Amino acid sequence: MIKISVVIPSYNRRDLLRRALLSVYGQTLLPAEVWVIDDGSTDGTDLMVSQEFPLANYYYQKNLGVSSARNQGIEKATGDWLAFLDSDDEWLAEKLYKQTAALTNHPEYKICHTEENWIRNGNPVKVPQKYAKTGGWIFNQCLPLCAISPSTVLLHRSVFADVGLFNTELPACEDYDLWLRISAVYPVLLVGQAQINKHGGHDDQLSNAYWGMDRFRISALQKTLAAGQLSEPNRQAAVAMLVKKAKIYLAGVIKRGKINEADYYQQLIKRYDSTS
Repeated sequence: MIKISVVIPSYNRRDLLRRALLSVYGQTLLPAEVWVIDDGSTDGTDLMVSQEFPLANYYYQKNLGVSSARNQGIEKATGDWLAFLDSDDEWLAEKLYKQTAALTNHPEYKICHTEENWIRNGNPVKVPQKYAKTGGWIFNQCLPLCAISPSTVLLHRSVFADVGLFNTELPACEDYDLWLRISAVYPVLLVGQAQINKHGGHDDQLSNAYWGMDRFRISALQKTLAAGQLSEPNRQAAVAMLVKKAKIYLAGVIKRGKINEADYYQQLIKRYDSTS
């Protein structure tokens, strides 16, 4: 039986965290351990965890961001397999069981994700087709947007030794950055049935915190290309996506009169257009 450690980063989401933890301890296959990494909360998260979930491991750090919190959890976890759960999401009861069974049947895989249900402001919504999950060698599917949700993932810790941890320099799209690095060198196993409820619509979502999220994806693409480890087809696909995103973002910064930023992206497009 594989040993699973669950890592849950949280920042001032005490009540949502409670729901997330209930979904972990309600699993038909319980994990070996749970780590709650409190990223500087001031809302009584510590007391809630200690009083209601005494079996959970709790660690407090000053507010350093979700990537730092996840990385802290990875370093503290003792399991060979790691599962992540965002504090605003919840797992369905057989999530870990289904993934463990799938990985047992396909031992060649080191990362597995699942389909998901979307909930917006408490109401189910249809998942847009562009967010439909896929399996196998999915690097190309990871280029346009975040094709893997962190809360669906179960992966072997050796993957991090190969590709590195979450990028703490990115305030958002840190998961997009990681999936690019992973999907370039690992095939991804898919459980085709929804195993999580992904909640949205609340004010503190990272997607609501920044204008022009594609600038973080562009940065991730630059980093991936600079590493020089992509196959030639993947390199060409990554360059094409970088140029496409940069042109769209450039139009936005020009519209907003950001001259210096516009000049940077014009030069960036020119440089990568010449390498495609």
